[in-house]
Amino acid sequence: MTQGFADWLGGMLRQREMSQKELADAVGVTPAAVNAWSHGRTEPRYEKIAAIAEALGVAVEDAVSRRPPESTRAELEWVFQKAPEDGSRVGGNAAAYAFTANLEVLAREATQNSLDERFEQSLPVTSRFVLHELTGRHLKDFLSALRWDSIEGHLREAADPRQKAGRVLIDGLNELERTGRLVLLRIDDYNASGLTGPEYGDGRFARVVRRTLDSGKMGAQGGSYGLGKAALWAASRFGLVLVNSTLSEPQDGRHERRMAGRLELPWHALGGEEFAGPAWFGTTDRERNNSTRSWWADGATAESLYLERNDPSSGTSFLVVGAYDGSGATEDLEEMYDQLMAGVAHNFWASMVGGGQAGPLLRASVAAWRDGQVVRPERTIDPHVYEPARSRAVKAFLDGRTTSELTTRDDVLEASVLLKLPARKEPHGGDAGPPGSHSAVLLVTPTLEDDLRPDRISFMRATRMVVREKRINDLPLGHRRFQAVLLAGLAAGSSPDAEAAEQFLRAAEPPDHNDWTSTEDLTATYVRGARQCILNFKRAAEQAVRDLLKGQEEESDADDGPQILRDLLTLDAPKKLRSQGFPAVHTVEGEVSESGAWRVRVTVKLPERDVPWVLSPVARFVVRSGGNIPVEWAGALVPERNCELTKSGNLLFRDGATRAVFKGVTDVSSHPVAADMSCIEVDVPRAKEVME
Repeated sequence: MTQGFADWLGGMLRQREMSQKELADAVGVTPAAVNAWSHGRTEPRYEKIAAIAEALGVAVEDAVSRRPPESTRAELEWVFQKAPEDGSRVGGNAAAYAFTANLEVLAREATQNSLDERFEQSLPVTSRFVLHELTGRHLKDFLSALRWDSIEGHLREAADPRQKAGRVLIDGLNELERTGRLVLLRIDDYNASGLTGPEYGDGRFARVVRRTLDSGKMGAQGGSYGLGKAALWAASRFGLVLVNSTLSEPQDGRHERRMAGRLELPWHALGGEEFAGPAWFGTTDRERNNSTRSWWADGATAESLYLERNDPSSGTSFLVVGAYDGSGATEDLEEMYDQLMAGVAHNFWASMVGGGQAGPLLRASVAAWRDGQVVRPERTIDPHVYEPARSRAVKAFLDGRTTSELTTRDDVLEASVLLKLPARKEPHGGDAGPPGSHSAVLLVTPTLEDDLRPDRISFMRATRMVVREKRINDLPLGHRRFQAVLLAGLAAGSSPDAEAAEQFLRAAEPPDHNDWTSTEDLTATYVRGARQCILNFKRAAEQAVRDLLKGQEEESDADDGPQILRDLLTLDAPKKLRSQGFPAVHTVEGEVSESGAWRVRVTVKLPERDVPWVLSPVARFVVRSGGNIPVEWAGALVPERNCELTKSGNLLFRDGATRAVFKGVTDVSSHPVAADMSCIEVDVPRAKEVME
């Protein structure tokens, strides 16, 4: 809704800190005339509006349209929230620690939020991830546009090694100073709602930029905790994210380049003043005690902050400043690119599948740049490449081409799985609402012999994000290798029971949205027995797969001939190499010290397994003939990332880690020759140690 001229003029006078008399002198009218304009008794003619615009330093179009003007870079500043007077302190945003710290989780949460905000329902959301590493002049110009000089002091004071958030800040500042590089991760969505709503009242903008643990989502939308956005700030070494949004509905007469920044720091003190931690980047709001509000940017400012949007469709661009993988599994730009590709593909392959009954819900791509030059070209993710069997199953369902039995290798079996819905509790303590039921859709299709993860089932609902994936056990002997998909709620089709199932399953998802299980929300919303309904549903889905596979063992393509002949004539195709089964040294960096010892920094790659690896690193001098000669370590090894020392002096590597780093120094007395006349290698054999 466009405001009246009187309200617009009054607000502009306060923002410019200009009196009515000063405006009257600048425009060449009496103070009484300005007073009449300010109180809505009269409105100026066009030529006077143009003069008012010039006096206020805004475009004539802004004055005519009664909309806020674009702000220049000179008007932007960071404002930090003052610490409360009661002396209470917060050591960081707890919401940022609700998720595993890696790029796959970031990709999952960001893409889910984009799907939840799909605007035009007949079109897919476009989600775009762009990594951009800055060095040299590019880095200097960006930090200048960001007003880095006004926040660096706060970052250093907040970098308290006694706090988790402080240790992350220390590492980020040291990394920036040591390498002179900064990684930006830009996440765009198009055909999304954008950050609509007022500056301080209820709306998408306030929920994302100003609030914590405020989802505001209802019905089929994925998130219900308001935590997903925290993954963006957690992916920044500095807790710093900028936004630029194109709105699906105007706010104050504008819809393009609504920009803001938020910095999440723990409590700290600077210059004798205490700060709560959070800070916002924008223009000063004179009417709100000089707090900061979002601003409507010009193109030059958006470009200087690497946030200009080249597509006019609505949506939001998030810029994670100092992006990194908190798990330590990836470090360089190319590895980060690969992990983002894998994260989006693994979680949203079904969202990107389209068919005759419904098109794809999502299109996603990833790119990587360094100082404006392409490192990895933008690549659109094809679900049929990443998940060929399961994508075929979903497409067959959307095309209406499922079958009741397998006759070819491309067939997709369809069956129903019953979900019993418990009664809902009434919000005011009255009688519970009636129970119900929902028929979910189960799809099963054969998979290829070289599929490294066969015989699994994927669970999903409305947006077709993979909520859970697990291997099915106790399968019929001699069964065909397969992939299964369970479509529940609105993913199975639109109906009243599907809507009810959506609400039930949404309440059963934990903050990570990686299962259907017992949650506080489920207990608070549904009567006793809701948890058992979830367990029965998942068990029924697995049993339905077993039942579908019975009798399918001997089925084959009609053109392939009898089974006995196919067994005799089959030529096994070369299988893809499996990933390494044992830890291996990835890189060894070293130098000879003044004392004549080798100082080495070793990066180890680790295959995934259910229990931690325990290794006993060995150093050897490389000789031209014969076996390489072992040398001793001088003292204990030094764990640097994803590992720790055991009591026996071996290295215990963190469960689930795929890369780790340690340091060591050789014992000079064990050297067969001088270190500067040798080469060194490091091996990581398994330790003869049993971990409790």
